[in-house]
Amino acid sequence: MTKAQGANPACGGAKARLLRGAAVTVFLGLAGVGGDMVQPAFAQSYSFSQVTIEGNQRVDAPTVMGFTKIARGQAISAGQLNDAYQRLVNSGLFEEVSLVPQGSTLVIKLKEYPMVNIINFEGNKKLKDEALAEIASSKARRIYSPSQVEADAAAITEAYRAAGRIAVTVDPKVIRLPDNRVNVAFEIVEGKTVEIERLSFVGNRAFSDRRLRQVLESKQAGFLRQLIKADTFQPERLELDKQLLRDFYQSRGYVDAQILDASAEIARERDGFFLTFTVQEGRPFTIGNVSAVSEVEGVDAAEFEALLKLRPGVTYSPALIENNITRLETLALKKGLTFVAVDPRITRNDREQTLDISFALVRGPKVFVERIDIQGNATTLDRVVRRQFRTVEGDPFNAREVRQSAERIRALGFFSDAKVDAQPGSSEDQVIVNVDVTEQPTGSLSFGLSYGVNSGPGVSVGFSESNFLGRGQTVGVDVSTGTDNVNSAFTFVEPAFLGRDLKFKFLSYYNETDNQNADYGTRMIGIIPSIEFPLSESGRLELRFGVKSSKLLTVSTDSSTIIQDEAARGSLLSSIVGATYSYDSRITGLNPKGGTLLRFGLDYAGLGGDVESVSATALALAETKIMQEEVTVRAVLEGGIVHSLGTNSSRVTDRFFGNGKIRGFEPNGIGPRDQNAVNKDALGGNVFAVARLEADFPLGLPEEYGISGGLFADVGSVWSLDKTTGTGGGLIDDSMNLRSSVGVSVFWTTPIGPLRFNFAKALQSESYDKEQVFDLTISTKF
Repeated sequence: MTKAQGANPACGGAKARLLRGAAVTVFLGLAGVGGDMVQPAFAQSYSFSQVTIEGNQRVDAPTVMGFTKIARGQAISAGQLNDAYQRLVNSGLFEEVSLVPQGSTLVIKLKEYPMVNIINFEGNKKLKDEALAEIASSKARRIYSPSQVEADAAAITEAYRAAGRIAVTVDPKVIRLPDNRVNVAFEIVEGKTVEIERLSFVGNRAFSDRRLRQVLESKQAGFLRQLIKADTFQPERLELDKQLLRDFYQSRGYVDAQILDASAEIARERDGFFLTFTVQEGRPFTIGNVSAVSEVEGVDAAEFEALLKLRPGVTYSPALIENNITRLETLALKKGLTFVAVDPRITRNDREQTLDISFALVRGPKVFVERIDIQGNATTLDRVVRRQFRTVEGDPFNAREVRQSAERIRALGFFSDAKVDAQPGSSEDQVIVNVDVTEQPTGSLSFGLSYGVNSGPGVSVGFSESNFLGRGQTVGVDVSTGTDNVNSAFTFVEPAFLGRDLKFKFLSYYNETDNQNADYGTRMIGIIPSIEFPLSESGRLELRFGVKSSKLLTVSTDSSTIIQDEAARGSLLSSIVGATYSYDSRITGLNPKGGTLLRFGLDYAGLGGDVESVSATALALAETKIMQEEVTVRAVLEGGIVHSLGTNSSRVTDRFFGNGKIRGFEPNGIGPRDQNAVNKDALGGNVFAVARLEADFPLGLPEEYGISGGLFADVGSVWSLDKTTGTGGGLIDDSMNLRSSVGVSVFWTTPIGPLRFNFAKALQSESYDKEQVFDLTISTKF
């Protein structure tokens, strides 16, 4: 027995000697030593008219006799007497036990285990006393048990090992006190954290070690090891890592991929682990022929086949199959076809490396959901969990739907763990769905510092709660101040408005900014309630109504006459109705290499107030991974237009400036500008259009460093004014003059916040544009 297991002469060794001594006492008594003659123990029988108990203090005589199960005058054998002895020993109440027959009297001699006075933990720093006290089952003012103390030492050792300290030793000491009491002290030598020094793979050809490391929960140690705790070795993570690797390969068409082994070897110095995953990739498969067949009488498969969204040549993925099964089963329910299941039948074509998929409509078992039991949610209301289910009590049971419901529950972010399973109900055709969740903190209070090359230093305070009062609602308050601006916002989101898949959002804001590259400021106050709902699996529509007040501040006499005229209009009130449609294929996860995002918004101001205009914005994004999925390439097209109705022209608070759209230029650094004004204010434009190409890639550094690189190329313009005559009657150039730039980025995700370094070079610009070669943004929360 090693020290790490809690060996202690006062515990295990003393107990063994006492048991041997007690056994000898019983044997001698049973053998009749000291009597007229010696008889074999197996032939001996006894009958006691009297039982005497000695040495018991806390345990009363009836309790002792209850353990022995010996009745006065009852004839018992030597074996039964030995059983009585064993029951007394196994009770855990007595340190020493002996049974001595003396004629018709049985003398039971006992020495009770002492009472625990206090329990101390010595030498522990990483795990506090409170945490160790929760692990240990031995408690003060309870009876001392050597076996329990040993088990506690082993449990404490395991807790340290889970924290990456496998060199820990835990040595329990017992200190005898008067009045049959003891103090128990666990002497702990924690040792150093044992990290994963190297994480490597064998057998992988399609994907590099660096790409596969990104998949795993375990991480390789780096120079931030004191702050990044994911690099400590935890054996229980190996199975999860193996499953993550299997899922990664399966989703990319490697249907035969296997993780043959995951071995962990400790360094000779016992200060690090070397993890090696042995991979058998197999070959990638694509989708071949796709069809649907019906084995249910009266059901036409053609209608179901038309609903399939699976094309030949697409890389095979289990998520694609599950998604199409869900489509067909949903259609079956809409048509009133209960207990119809979809069975995907796959035919391999090894020569072509394709998989033919036939979706068979079959009769499933007639099983109903008897009830849904939810436990573990101390704060979150039951209805928040229940609305993740598409079925309710009494509906036909669908195992696939239960699995998908479990995924939706985990995706809420309210629980650190969520387990959903089905068990037999009160009859053969009933099942009970059990939901067992473990809640986690969902709120945050942040205090932050920020710095931008142009915006300067700033302070921010934020509060966010994503499960407000356990209702699944989001509440957020943010206030930030900088050198020249004050921004504040309040957000409220109800994800299941009226108990349906309707997201109600309420936003209010107050922003006051002293614009850069312009000698004027703006103040905008707004309230925007909205409703968002799905139109398809990946598409959503938002409808909104808003009220906004805008005003120009501190306009100088040196400003453009256009700005001075717009400021003279005072505070303007806008009443706006609008809608935004978005399609995001990335949210389904069907394409693990990337996806597309399409967004189109349209707003009309004019139901009331001082402004009448129509504005539209659009964005199209496509991204994918190349070069063994180590490089992400992205293309973005974005544009917008605002058109004033009636006699009034647009105002600077409504126009576009292209800030952040084309890198290599300062905020308010491009677009129409009054060259005849003293301060040459940026005026913005009614139209903007931008195209951006980006590539993000690793720099060859360990992933846990959080440092990666990027390349970008931007091209676009901001143009068009309603009024082009500026100060002194001079004409303002509001043509669509293209600007372009290229550059590199360095991204560094640090424990104190994300840092981004942009180095840009403007390739095409106008003489009055404000260029910017370098930009650094730091955001720190603590």
